[in-house]
Amino acid sequence: MSAKAFLGKTVLVTGGGSGLGRAMALSFAEHGANVCVIGRRQESIDETVSMIQSLGKEGLALACDVRDPARVAEIVEATVKKFGGLDVLVNNAAGNFVAPSETLSPNGFKAVVDIVLNGTFYCSRAAFEHLKKSKGSIINIIATYAWSGEPGAVHSACAKAGVLAMTRTLASEWGTFGIRCNAIAPGPIHTEGTDKNLWSVAGVMEEVKSHIPLGRIGEPSDVAKAALWLASDEASWVSGAALPVDGAHLLAGGTLNFRKLYDKTVAGMGASQT
Repeated sequence: MSAKAFLGKTVLVTGGGSGLGRAMALSFAEHGANVCVIGRRQESIDETVSMIQSLGKEGLALACDVRDPARVAEIVEATVKKFGGLDVLVNNAAGNFVAPSETLSPNGFKAVVDIVLNGTFYCSRAAFEHLKKSKGSIINIIATYAWSGEPGAVHSACAKAGVLAMTRTLASEWGTFGIRCNAIAPGPIHTEGTDKNLWSVAGVMEEVKSHIPLGRIGEPSDVAKAALWLASDEASWVSGAALPVDGAHLLAGGTLNFRKLYDKTVAGMGASQT
């Protein structure tokens, strides 16, 4: 893809302070885009924007909790005011933790659904008029367990499945306005969070890799490349799609292979019901 594929375009990435969000923000900037990154921790999103600026590109860091629709609307308007429009929205903000369903509190369930499902809708709805003008694109980051379920993450699995349904619904409804809406479903990925909280549990990473046909854990760059393509003109006839980026992990049974591994992970990490 050309290094100027997104020249003059504006991209807004939620959860852009680390991990997949940061990788996607940097990739869009490397290909010419102006990028607004939002997240709850100003220091983290400032770091991302500093990296964007080191590439000689324009960046904007705005603190926002996507569970607050009024603040989300302010963020979208501030982005458009600075850059003149909005072409791509990447709904990446998420929350998750391992907890057996029988111990998960209603509060813990609600917290994750509010961020992942409600936040995705709030951002998409706030961006609608601007994406309509630009005939832009929405990319929702889900997970392969939106299809399969995930032992120890009923809250996240339900939320991601909801976002999958939202992706297809908005593609159908908003396609008439020229807006494309697609999803990316990463499989097991190396990020700061997973490296610290999941892959650090003895034996877990090797067990997971043994069930991935391509034989490795994914990198944030794998997801970033998929996002670039889906948002580009090369994918102008693609809408309503959900693209697994998982080394064929889902086809090999995905997370449903992992009941014993789940038990081990819960024992190693300690069950939480935030």
